Amino acid sequence: MKTLGIETSCDETAIAIYDSHEGLVGESIHSQIKMHTQYGGVVPELASRDHCSKIVNVMKEALGDYPIECIDQIAYTSGPGLLGALLIGESFAQGLSSALNVPLIPINHLEGHLMSPMMEFPEIKMPFLCLLISGGHSMIVDVKDKGSYQIIGQSQDDAVGEAFDKVAKLLDLPYPGGPYIEKIAISGDPETYDFPRPMVHSDNLDMSLSGLKTSVLYTVQKIDNLDEKVKSNIAASFQKAVSDLLIAKTTKAIKTTNRKDLIIAGGVAANKFIRNEFKNLEEDLNIKVYYPDLKYCGDNAAMIAFVGSKMSPKNKGYRTSKVRARWPLDELKQ
Repeated sequence: MKTLGIETSCDETAIAIYDSHEGLVGESIHSQIKMHTQYGGVVPELASRDHCSKIVNVMKEALGDYPIECIDQIAYTSGPGLLGALLIGESFAQGLSSALNVPLIPINHLEGHLMSPMMEFPEIKMPFLCLLISGGHSMIVDVKDKGSYQIIGQSQDDAVGEAFDKVAKLLDLPYPGGPYIEKIAISGDPETYDFPRPMVHSDNLDMSLSGLKTSVLYTVQKIDNLDEKVKSNIAASFQKAVSDLLIAKTTKAIKTTNRKDLIIAGGVAANKFIRNEFKNLEEDLNIKVYYPDLKYCGDNAAMIAFVGSKMSPKNKGYRTSKVRARWPLDELKQ
């Protein structure tokens, strides 16, 4: 069975085809990063318009030599995300579903992220623990079974990726800030600044990034000469503080749930420093840590097609919209 996946939750227009026997057989992605960089963040209206103008060509590139008639079902991101961007993907999916007379499956974007490593590592079996860290979400999820997800900890304010972007802006670095923070942190000393690790000693598994971001702001305001060396030291110290907080909370979650497999997913999972820090947990806690391939850490349609391939809907499509700007993982109904 071939599942065509569509992803338009934010600023990537992506389409992929996943074959139940052969795996991923085609994919294409168009990024809007260059367009949004000049604004310092994603402009929802521009994102929607660009999805609309690019999605047909992205589909043609993803299909390659495969005829569109080979598609057996269509999965698309219906939330969470930017409402206008999601509606472009849904409208396109509904049109294809009607034209091809194939089932249509709305997919939770976050479910795609937490299951994405299973495309590459079929040995991963549920239950497992997932640390999902991206620009819009930061949470610890106890994945008990397909469709059974319990959020046991999450950020009470900024998401990890959001904090990276805001600190990057304080350091006059381009958008998106995460990769630039990681790059300049390589030459910095993470012990230069003792930034706080908010809520690191709290009894629960929730996190906070706002206080850490504010501490960086106050530090920057006190520095007269914000040269490249100072920026590198701030970036390295900030990155280490974030990593320490994530590791502390995840360690507590592992001991609480007794899970033996840990998945780190989402855009921030591409950060090599954080990856290396978490790898140390394998021996310390006797667990296995998995990451998606770097190209599948960010938003992509491969994970949407993969999740869709695990479902067998009875209805051929939906006459009403299923788009939700907010769609918590623990509200999924399978």
